[in-house]
Amino acid sequence: MTDSAAPLTSRQFVLRKRPVGLVKPDDFELVSTPLAAPGPGEVVVRVAYISLDPAMRGWLNDAKSYVPPVGIGEVMRAGGVGEVIASNDPSLAVGDFVFGLTGVQDHAVVAAKGLTPVDPALAPLPRWLGALGMPGMTAYFGLLDVGQPKAGETVVVSGAAGAVGTLVGQLAKLQGCKVVGIAGGPEKCRYIVDELGFDGAVDYKHENTFKRLRELVPGGIDIYFDNVGGDILDIALAQLRRKARVVLCGAISQYNTTTGMQGPKNYMALLVQRARMEGFVVFDYAARYPEARAAIAGWLADGTLHAREDIVPGLETFPDTLLRLFRGDNTGKLVLAV
Repeated sequence: MTDSAAPLTSRQFVLRKRPVGLVKPDDFELVSTPLAAPGPGEVVVRVAYISLDPAMRGWLNDAKSYVPPVGIGEVMRAGGVGEVIASNDPSLAVGDFVFGLTGVQDHAVVAAKGLTPVDPALAPLPRWLGALGMPGMTAYFGLLDVGQPKAGETVVVSGAAGAVGTLVGQLAKLQGCKVVGIAGGPEKCRYIVDELGFDGAVDYKHENTFKRLRELVPGGIDIYFDNVGGDILDIALAQLRRKARVVLCGAISQYNTTTGMQGPKNYMALLVQRARMEGFVVFDYAARYPEARAAIAGWLADGTLHAREDIVPGLETFPDTLLRLFRGDNTGKLVLAV
């Protein structure tokens, strides 16, 4: 085992109680825990940045899902990127940078096989949690594999100014599609059109979403990439074209409901338009992450793709910073700087 002067404790947020509705600060507790030496096949990571994602809200519910819920008293699950400061595995050395599921803490003991080496010279560390991390993989496989876009088709994406939505729209443009994004507020709408190259934007906070979407896509929608669910999903379903594809990625508008999730009211449009609606979980594509990461890294390097990270400093701000996702305060990938 190689080692450095590792700290004796790790500051970490553990789940204190299961949230009802919106997450509250007292649902978590910031504790200091003795840092264990890495066992065989393990390393100690000094976490530099933590990924904050809408899916984290679902991981807090004691309900069946694609991953087990975070247990009471357990460190909050989260992706992170940082530096190896102690290693008990030959595949990783002290000084290597990695990302993986580190949890919301400043130091983590992690199995080396669950970590991916990163090159800080290739991209800034926060980018490995965004365009080169899970959001990038989600956009890539959700659009290209599930949505199967063809040149000349019309793609509409909700949550368009978020970590996944910004990339979905740009990837669709690369496929020769017309792209319209749905986002909250004029600043976000200007960003996706003026800086990212979307063909149009709908401000769901200040415009009649149904009417404005109909104006922008009078011929209807070939692919709807859904990040929000709820009323906006219904609006999109009502405007599908024949053989349309609806890609179910997330439903952030529904994650904090206390009265039960709102299902699609306009689902019969799938029958009328001979369309399909398909959900996916990005972890199912893990074997192909290198393919997606290489493609996205190339597009970022040559300026074809653009990415933005919204970085908030301070591990102790985690509960409040997480809420920014559900208020729609962030543009691009929300990252916590430890």
